[in-house]
Amino acid sequence: MKIHSSAIRPPTSDLRRWVALVVVCLGQLMIVLDSTIVNVALPAIQRDLHFTQSDLTWVVNAYLITYGSFLLLAGRAGDLIGRKKVFLAGVIVFTVTSALTGLARDPATLVATRALQGLGGALSAGVIIALIVTGFPKPQERAQAMSVLTFVVAGGGSLGLLAGGLLTQMINWHWIFFINVPIGVGTMLLGWWLIEENEGIGLSQGVDIAGSVLISAALMIGVYAIVTAAGQGWTSAHTIGFGAAAVALIAGFIVVESRVRNPIMPLRILRLRSLTGASTARAFLVAGMFTNFFIGALYLQHVKGFSAIGIGLAFLPSTLALATLSVGITARLMARFGARRLLVVGLLTISSALLLLSGADEQTSYFPRIFAAYLLFGLGAGLSFMPILTISMSEVPAADAGLASGFGNLSMQMGASVGLAALGTISTDHAKSLVAQGASLSSALTGGYQVAFLLAAACVAAGLPVVLLVLRSPSTRRTQRAPQEERAARLEDAA
Repeated sequence: MKIHSSAIRPPTSDLRRWVALVVVCLGQLMIVLDSTIVNVALPAIQRDLHFTQSDLTWVVNAYLITYGSFLLLAGRAGDLIGRKKVFLAGVIVFTVTSALTGLARDPATLVATRALQGLGGALSAGVIIALIVTGFPKPQERAQAMSVLTFVVAGGGSLGLLAGGLLTQMINWHWIFFINVPIGVGTMLLGWWLIEENEGIGLSQGVDIAGSVLISAALMIGVYAIVTAAGQGWTSAHTIGFGAAAVALIAGFIVVESRVRNPIMPLRILRLRSLTGASTARAFLVAGMFTNFFIGALYLQHVKGFSAIGIGLAFLPSTLALATLSVGITARLMARFGARRLLVVGLLTISSALLLLSGADEQTSYFPRIFAAYLLFGLGAGLSFMPILTISMSEVPAADAGLASGFGNLSMQMGASVGLAALGTISTDHAKSLVAQGASLSSALTGGYQVAFLLAAACVAAGLPVVLLVLRSPSTRRTQRAPQEERAARLEDAA
């Protein structure tokens, strides 16, 4: 991430490259915060704009559908036309639509602007890892850069809960969206000045319109089926029908990509075990982690009686533990013991934290059990995210870095969507069954949350066989593919 400018050309320096990293991470922070900050404000939004309970879910779903639908396309667009262009375009769209969402005065406007906000988030997030991988080719530097991103990705969720509570209670819900405007403007201006411009592979072979339409439609329909499954029923004709349509479109997409000269997703990317294996493990990891943010907040609110600000403060041990590991400790441990070993320890630690939470009930005090669980959760996240990101990109040619970045982010989004929808449904159904058996509402809710935490621990642990059987720690000598391998990748696209 070297300096780039047109009229003004400041001297290239290592310091500016690291400042550019901070700018990119600010863009990521806006996106990660949005995943939890909105949940805190949903009751206030419902009261103010008179949402029905069923329509309220679309404040979240509208964003998830467009975000998940365009991640892969955004990553590949960065490879083709330039990652800086795609990143800044995403920041602009996200910032403008954040302002419009904050100004919304009726449900239809808010849902529409949230959908556009998801598009902006996808454009930016789809190329962020690629910007870091290509901007920091040396293993030690890349590890340090990834540690910064790790803190933003894993810590942003709990920070969002705190920020959402503060803004909603002290000002109003509109400010959970307005807060993105100054961050977005600063990110856009500094990003234009600091981030290195890459020309991209180019569009000399034309545009894969058929593949682009198929994968976008498949992901949009697939995410829609997932986020509506809780209300419609997982075995309903609605869910099965849309799910089958998504699978059929993906099958058609693979056929098209295997035949066209200019595939939007060269299928060679799927032959990289490090990418596909790490992305699979990442999906399991995020399914458990995001369930913790959601179910944990509900447990603290409905069972323990915490305020919105109190919920955010309760998650602080996770954030602080993660921050401590992100200042270079994880990078040094990874250099000494290897990324895969560290990832195994991280997954086991997170699973242990979730198991602790699965035993929390109405009488459980915050100290020591819940505090210890969130502390372990942060330590596990700090030991997991950086190794899994490093492994996933270790074999990816620079020419395909954007595609791989989008692929990894898509796996994370799908894991979060499926995990929240499935475990949330199971938690609710179990609570209803306990009420039917005569349990009090508080006791029933607790029972539902306990089951969700237990299954979240199982989700994270499910990533362990993938890590142990599929993944290998990247060589410390590996930086990026050699130039001849890069040329081979380009020639394969042109063939």
